[in-house]
Amino acid sequence: MNIANLTTLGALKAEGYQSLSIKDELRKNLIKKLQNKEETFEGIHGYENTVIPELERAILSRHNINLLGLRGQAKTRLARQMINLLDEYIPVVAGSEINDDPFNPISRFATTLIEEKGDETPITWLHRTDRFAEKLATPDVTVADIIGDVDPIKAANLKLSYADDRVIHFGMIPRANRCIFVINELPDLQARIQVALFNILQEGDIQIRGFKLRLPLDMQFVFTANPEDYTNRGSIVTPLKDRIGSQILTHYPETIAIAKTITQQEAGSDKRQKELVHVPELAKDLLEQIGFEARESEYIDPKSGVSARMSITAYENLLSTAEYRALGSGDERTLLRVSDFMGIVPAITGKVELVYEGEQEGADVVAQTLISNAIKTLFPDYFPKIEKLEKEGEGSPYQQLIDWFFEESGFELLDDVSDQEYKAKLDAVIPLKQLLQKYHPDVAQNDSYFLKEFLLWGLVEYKKLSKYRLSEGFRFKDVYGGYISGL
Repeated sequence: MNIANLTTLGALKAEGYQSLSIKDELRKNLIKKLQNKEETFEGIHGYENTVIPELERAILSRHNINLLGLRGQAKTRLARQMINLLDEYIPVVAGSEINDDPFNPISRFATTLIEEKGDETPITWLHRTDRFAEKLATPDVTVADIIGDVDPIKAANLKLSYADDRVIHFGMIPRANRCIFVINELPDLQARIQVALFNILQEGDIQIRGFKLRLPLDMQFVFTANPEDYTNRGSIVTPLKDRIGSQILTHYPETIAIAKTITQQEAGSDKRQKELVHVPELAKDLLEQIGFEARESEYIDPKSGVSARMSITAYENLLSTAEYRALGSGDERTLLRVSDFMGIVPAITGKVELVYEGEQEGADVVAQTLISNAIKTLFPDYFPKIEKLEKEGEGSPYQQLIDWFFEESGFELLDDVSDQEYKAKLDAVIPLKQLLQKYHPDVAQNDSYFLKEFLLWGLVEYKKLSKYRLSEGFRFKDVYGGYISGL
């Protein structure tokens, strides 16, 4: 029999149903998943050995939880996924504003109804997806919003005195009784509002406008916050921190492989883009390396952080840049180019918080510097490292390529050329082909062109070649060509 078909308290008793507190419910279902070796938090990458074990231990401990970390570290996603550890349905006294448990009613409405109807008390069933409430903390949040207040309209309609507890309008927290309640960006909550949470966290009850009212709420609280030491908006008051059972530190992806997995999972590229644009793995690595460079950049405030959303939106922009070019040139399919990375600058400039030196440089310049630094960092992983001081008598593996640019006076790669023209341009540089055959003999044909262009950009970063931005593309020349030609 499907237990959710039961409609009265008596039927629930006859079935032998036993209610649990939400923390015990989460603990019970987590234990089952751990015993069955099931994944508890799906689609969360890079936290397998750090955040997730700590979160699971906090749930086993029946703790309220604070997820502390910089922006874009999946804090809210972790909180939302906790609903998967709840029972599919729980019984609720029909008509209750605060999801009263039929076996442990706490509101005046539910206790009166059960006294009157006994086993005939009607019940409804609450699905776990409806047992999640979320509030973004903002400075204008009031105690009435989250706890409750006297409702003069209700008092007038029911002809009741303000001293009667039936005139209370419950706030968000009581209405989320038996639910997971998330307060995002907790430091933004004014200190006096944070104080209103003390009783709820420690004793599990609420006080409204001086009423002698004790509602032992059954709640699982999850808070999210950025580190207090950088925020100029406020902080978490110490007594509130003392009442939160576990504080768990989140972090950014520790490797490019993890970051790449997250971006590919989250990027909203449609089928058309996936079929139209060929993206080499090197391009995906390069995109993630830009995020790593940003987190280490002297121009960007490290206390603010660089959200994983930057890589996600940058990847979407990258695909759109290639798609836009293909639509203009009439190509049915196109290869991603290194020059397409210029199209991600708008995704970077809006996602980083610059320090004074960065503001002086300008957001666009900082974004392009990050792209350049990422190319320079990855270059030695694919081609021989270029030392600042080269030993005398040892020929550079890039000398033939450099000589070609000296003899040919360089060449141009324009933004809007078709794939056929783009390939022909790169194929015309014979030393490029020779270098690829030597160091990457097994590279796929479609990937080889990105690798060739990447090699050129890398030599520019190591000052072996020079690169100039044209209105419609890039011109590559030998290092001294620009001085001779006056560019």
